[in-house]
Amino acid sequence: MPLPAEVYRHDRYYRNEQQEWEAKYLVILAFTPGRDVIHRTLTSRRNGRPEAPPCYHGDPYPGYFLGIPGDSVTRPTWVDLRATDDYDSNDFDAAMANGTLQLTMTLPLPMICAVLSCAANAEDTTWQQHQALLDQKAQLNCL
Repeated sequence: MPLPAEVYRHDRYYRNEQQEWEAKYLVILAFTPGRDVIHRTLTSRRNGRPEAPPCYHGDPYPGYFLGIPGDSVTRPTWVDLRATDDYDSNDFDAAMANGTLQLTMTLPLPMICAVLSCAANAEDTTWQQHQALLDQKAQLNCL
């Protein structure tokens, strides 16, 4: 089972125009009451997202600017705050077991606390996700 703040590389996240699998990085934020994984994807595409302030809820794309997190994520990067379906925990565990998902890094506590706050208040965050993100902040003792 993943932990909040962990960043995973998903080798088969989506298919491109040629129908070839493309990878994406996911950051784990929290869990639903049923233990499904609440996550958001990372992107290096600015697409109108500012660097400052790091938490941006505006158009065209809301995001949280991480800077260059390090390890295998070596470009300026944002957490994409658009709607994302929760990841079924059994499917997540299976993808970890078969190597489709690989842990690449863990965000530092101050950074994940800020991401949780920003994501909790994003327009596309559901009420259930909002509550889970705030609960996760409390569990991590975020200020």
